[in-house]
Amino acid sequence: MTSDQTRIQGTCLCAAVSISIAQPSPTISACHCSICRNWTGGPFFSLETHESPVIEGKEHVRSYASSEWARRSFCAVCGTHLFYELKAGGFHAISAGLFKESGQWPFELQVFIDEKPDNYQFANSTRQMTGEEVVKLFS
Repeated sequence: MTSDQTRIQGTCLCAAVSISIAQPSPTISACHCSICRNWTGGPFFSLETHESPVIEGKEHVRSYASSEWARRSFCAVCGTHLFYELKAGGFHAISAGLFKESGQWPFELQVFIDEKPDNYQFANSTRQMTGEEVVKLFS
């Protein structure tokens, strides 16, 4: 069991959905895949975890099966992007924007870097993975 001190909590824009997760040292990742960019209007910044988040306001969560292996969830009240999850379970990429503290967390990983468009570039030095590397990791 994790102590309350290692749990972080965030909410959607309207606070109808609250998500908490045990994460003693949170970091930020960015996904550049075409589906994430279509979903969010840019790269999807997230907190990655293999723990299922505790969700309050589940009745307001709607999910869309964006592929054979994953779904994306959002708040049905305000439309906030909540998380990406593998259907097989065990992996969630929770929107970093839900957490007020996320601007203080280190930006450490970029995935699907081979799909990143040329019109933006981050100054941060991060670990980078191609789509093929990511698929291989989760296969």
